[in-house]
Amino acid sequence: MLEEQASERHEYWRGEIFMMAGASRNHNLIAGNVYLALRQRAGTRGCTAYMADVRLRIERHNAYVYPDVMLVCGVAQTDPRQPETVMNPIVLVEVLSDSTAGFDRNEKFKMYRNIPSLEHYVMIDQREPYIESYRREGRFWVLETLEGLDAVLKLRALDLEISMQEIYAQVEWL
Repeated sequence: MLEEQASERHEYWRGEIFMMAGASRNHNLIAGNVYLALRQRAGTRGCTAYMADVRLRIERHNAYVYPDVMLVCGVAQTDPRQPETVMNPIVLVEVLSDSTAGFDRNEKFKMYRNIPSLEHYVMIDQREPYIESYRREGRFWVLETLEGLDAVLKLRALDLEISMQEIYAQVEWL
């Protein structure tokens, strides 16, 4: 695939290719904080955390995207044609920016809901301590919103918690 040889990253869905924009420092810090927390807490449970450069294939939509952070538990199922592309995350995290928030909340979440292994979808605001966390309960997705640095993100499928203070560590509020 051309993506492995490209100097920039692209997402593919609905037959179109979209170039990915660069991230802000706060975006990078938040994604890194979540990655580190998931790696430390879930790594001992047979799970692997991945950062933004690992591609996800959403088979039902024939889409390829780069979540900011994803967690796979057990053996990573990969695309047979592209062994570096993961297909079975249990947790997906997106750090919202002005240019991607609408897409992440709508179109991307519609695609993500069709991933059979997915249990949690977390969207993190980078301008204020605010998180929208969806968890699968049977056929339904339940939204929990978190506000303020005293709140705690709970990933119930993993019995795992991450404080908002940890998620937003070193973030400079503008």
